[in-house]
Amino acid sequence: MEQIQELLAGLHPAEQALAATLFTWFVTALGAGLVFFFKGINQRVMDAMLGFAAGVMIAASFWSLLAPAIEMSEEVSSLPKWVPALVGFMGGGLFLAGIDKLLPHLHPNLPLTEAEGPSTSWRRSILLVLAITLHNIPEGLAVGVAFGAVAHDMSSATLGGAIALAIGIGLQNFPEGTAVAVPLRREGMTRRKAFWYGQLSGVVEPIFGVVGALMVISMQEVLPYALSFAAGAMIFVVVEELIPESQHSGNTDLATMATLLGFSVMMTLDVALG
Repeated sequence: MEQIQELLAGLHPAEQALAATLFTWFVTALGAGLVFFFKGINQRVMDAMLGFAAGVMIAASFWSLLAPAIEMSEEVSSLPKWVPALVGFMGGGLFLAGIDKLLPHLHPNLPLTEAEGPSTSWRRSILLVLAITLHNIPEGLAVGVAFGAVAHDMSSATLGGAIALAIGIGLQNFPEGTAVAVPLRREGMTRRKAFWYGQLSGVVEPIFGVVGALMVISMQEVLPYALSFAAGAMIFVVVEELIPESQHSGNTDLATMATLLGFSVMMTLDVALG
């Protein structure tokens, strides 16, 4: 880990964010790569993976985003320190809710008739990719903002903490790639094409990672708002999609314990490295 920190320390924060989000995209591709070995994934395993991803995102939202945002508020704003966190958090949730209504998408394991957003004739594969892409917008933004915050040399923003967040996001990206690729393979799509669509869902993370880093580098006062915004958007994804999907097939206890495990792993990473 020290070697990784030394390697990243010599880069510009935007380059750090790019490197970190290329890693998270790579893990998405690894998850999609399961289609080269399996035509399907046991539903219990899939539910556990989705629960784990939910736990990671919940823990990251607080330990890596909200808590630092509250600490930073005292340094960059004259408002009560809870105000930027509240405004950013609710703003992130409302932003994802709006995108959810405007962008056609289909959650994994659901029939095409239950696609959300505006009515469209788009193929199932495109709608599945768009659903996971919605996850990855706040995730990429969160990583980018975390690395951008380090540039301001605040005690609440550390390079180790940003790396921990990137690792956590990478871990929960694995089941997201699988959740797109495996259903498409099961429906008869070729392995190569299913893999392509699965990894494609992660392409937005490097884009939003760099955007997030550049935004907070140039405007220090938006730091607590940006961190909280990413947290709110991630919690929206967890409650609206990941937890319901992990519980949908009846494996409630397994999915719940996996959520606790994911939370524990991300909390440990952040406390140990941050």
